[in-house]
Amino acid sequence: MLKLIYKIRHFFERHGFYVSTRLADRFGVKVKSVRLFFIYLSFATLGVGFAIYVTMAFWLKLKDLVYTKRTSVFDL
Repeated sequence: MLKLIYKIRHFFERHGFYVSTRLADRFGVKVKSVRLFFIYLSFATLGVGFAIYVTMAFWLKLKDLVYTKRTSVFDL
């Protein structure tokens, strides 16, 4: 079982980096620059998603504080 996992990992490591190499050759830049770009892009998108999540949580909490549901008309 462990040998199969190592074979799968080796396959993806061997063929996965070829994407960065092809993009670097196509645009005429270093492979290291392309890989760093993808790493920074993944951190940036994770940060954006977290910021949207926190903002929505804040607005939902604010909405719950402002619009409280009343049980009857006499609670005014």
